[in-house]
Amino acid sequence: MEKILFVCHGNICRSPMAEFVMKDLVEKAGLSADFEIASAATSTEELGNPVYPPARRKLAEHGISCAGKTARQMTRRDYERYDLLIGTDYANIRNMTRIAGGDPDGKIHLLLDYAGRHDEVADPWYTGDFEETWNDVLEGCTALLQQLRAGLV
Repeated sequence: MEKILFVCHGNICRSPMAEFVMKDLVEKAGLSADFEIASAATSTEELGNPVYPPARRKLAEHGISCAGKTARQMTRRDYERYDLLIGTDYANIRNMTRIAGGDPDGKIHLLLDYAGRHDEVADPWYTGDFEETWNDVLEGCTALLQQLRAGLV
């Protein structure tokens, strides 16, 4: 079983979008039993809060529900539990590495690296552009799943 944790700053926009997009892709590929997928924050600012309404609406536009998801913070134990810890921007990567106490096993990655774009997922909290974030997340998750299925990750 492949265990993946998506991480962003608050766990109310980008990382839950990635979590539920990836779950949807995996389900459509008939691989749900082969994956455990979750998301978390690097900060404590939004702990316990639901997915931000515009992010929820964007997922719903594509028939994806994130009902019941509330923000939680990444812990050092997550590094041991998950095979891949995937951040949405460079600040996330730095904070994830700090929380984990390093990255000795090379588990921490930037989502869009899987799509060959060494770039950050657009942060809709600041841009207000949830469509751009959706496109980034979908591109990164699709590429990640393709690479996992091909045994490249």
